[in-house]
Amino acid sequence: MSRRVVLAMSGGVDSSAAAVLLKQQGYEVIGLFMRSGAVEETACRVDLKTNSPSGPPGSTSEVRPASLPSLPILGAKANKQGCCSASDAADARRVADMLDIPFHALNFADAFGRIKDYFVDEYLAGRTPNPCVMCNNWLKFGKLWDFAVSVGAHQIATGHYAQIQQIDGQPALVRGRDPGKDQSYVLAGINRTILDRILFPVGSYNKPEIRELAAQAGLRVATKPDSQEICFIPDNDYVGFLERYRGRPDMAGDFVDPTGRVLGKHSGYDQFTIGQRRGLGITFGEPRFVIRIEPESRRVVLGTHNDLACHELEADGVSWLVDPPADEWECLAQIRYQHTAAPARIERVGADHVRVRFTEPQFGVAPGQALVLYDGDRVLGGGWIRQGAAVTV
Repeated sequence: MSRRVVLAMSGGVDSSAAAVLLKQQGYEVIGLFMRSGAVEETACRVDLKTNSPSGPPGSTSEVRPASLPSLPILGAKANKQGCCSASDAADARRVADMLDIPFHALNFADAFGRIKDYFVDEYLAGRTPNPCVMCNNWLKFGKLWDFAVSVGAHQIATGHYAQIQQIDGQPALVRGRDPGKDQSYVLAGINRTILDRILFPVGSYNKPEIRELAAQAGLRVATKPDSQEICFIPDNDYVGFLERYRGRPDMAGDFVDPTGRVLGKHSGYDQFTIGQRRGLGITFGEPRFVIRIEPESRRVVLGTHNDLACHELEADGVSWLVDPPADEWECLAQIRYQHTAAPARIERVGADHVRVRFTEPQFGVAPGQALVLYDGDRVLGGGWIRQGAAVTV
């Protein structure tokens, strides 16, 4: 197999360290920065040396695929921090130059537009979206692979904290070595057919080791903070984004308790997510949590922590990274990124639809979030939570 690999370079320490590791392992690395088309840039252009996707080591270019407009890599405002901003592009290019690898910027404004539409649609429907999962499904492991094929590469790589291992003779997605940084949850929807073509160079390291490796390589991104915001909302103002992107409808309504008794008013149900306690704008004698959002009536239902308990959920859009198991089986189910996967019994009720019954009630099950199923550390597959059933006493 060819040793040519296309690496998604975000300008952060993880993908930069991945580039170092791949070079050390003898790969011919091609760096690719995926631009969102965001317009936070200033007019400071970075010199683009070539216009070929297979230029010589150390070259940089912006690649314009069919139907996608090309934009130059630009300078950025210093206060912007995300995973696909212009300042990140500049950081990624500097790393590529230091390591003497080809570097290209591909503008995916249209694909990012699809992710933004999904994000807005989910909030308007009263669900909690996960755009990072969608970005991995649609963009990073879709378009990245397409680009790799176009430049004659047979493998792709990213800086995710996950691992590809051989289990029973088949490639398997498993958790990263660092439990605090493991990102297998957001990777469950990648295409099973390309598992054996994916490399996760940093997945067998913990974060401090990666920062030390980057520092030893002389990369100034070694101390760069991790991105915390959604890349197309760098100011973390979701409501403002909704207003700017599509125009926000009237979403104001009532806070109610589980019996329907009105507790107060809110200015928009899109400001809340299941399990939220802070920022309600209303006080009680004991803590209250968002336990349900009803977009049709624009009601936000508040209850106690016990009211958040959920023993069962349904998920659809399930994609499998293994041969689909039997009609019923037991495994671990994870309902959000920071959740500890919990024992559960899974029932298949359709090709891409499952019902999950937890051994012990779980708290904060949010429709719209990803459900990921594990056998130990191995990812079996994942889908999207559509509804949860509260514990009945």
